[in-house]
Amino acid sequence: MSIRSWLGLSKVDAPEHAPLREVVSALDRLEPERARHIARFAYLLGRVAHADRHVTPEETTTMERSVEERGGLTRDQAMLVVSLAKSSNLLFGSTADYEVAREFADKASYDEKLSLARCLFATAATDEAISMVEETEIHRILTQLRIQPSDLTALRVEHQKFLPGLAPRRGGSAS
Repeated sequence: MSIRSWLGLSKVDAPEHAPLREVVSALDRLEPERARHIARFAYLLGRVAHADRHVTPEETTTMERSVEERGGLTRDQAMLVVSLAKSSNLLFGSTADYEVAREFADKASYDEKLSLARCLFATAATDEAISMVEETEIHRILTQLRIQPSDLTALRVEHQKFLPGLAPRRGGSAS
């Protein structure tokens, strides 16, 4: 199965979609397992971004940058993958959440899982505050990925200034 058909774009007829067709074609040239890895990665990022039921433009930019850097994609390809992942999260939601996480856990190396974990925290911290629902979703994903508790603790310490209950109060006095 090609990445194009996996993403539901197997038929692109209109000539005005030529730029999109070029991006999809470039994604289609990726080795299929690599393309699925990138799609899973983006989908899991989307779970955290959508945890509070609202994906901000800044979260989208952070997700695109993560997918571009970690996936070795062009900016346009990363934008397409993230857009499709966000749509998939809205369409399939919790129905696919466990399955995508399990597949990522089964196929990714531990270092790739940690890389995703860092990106999950970065996405949630985009607005300089990780909400309770975002932290809960990150924890749920990292549990599904079988991240070691010591690594989860280290990631939480790295991001403690953004975590609920641990972040310093903004605009208040410390009296």
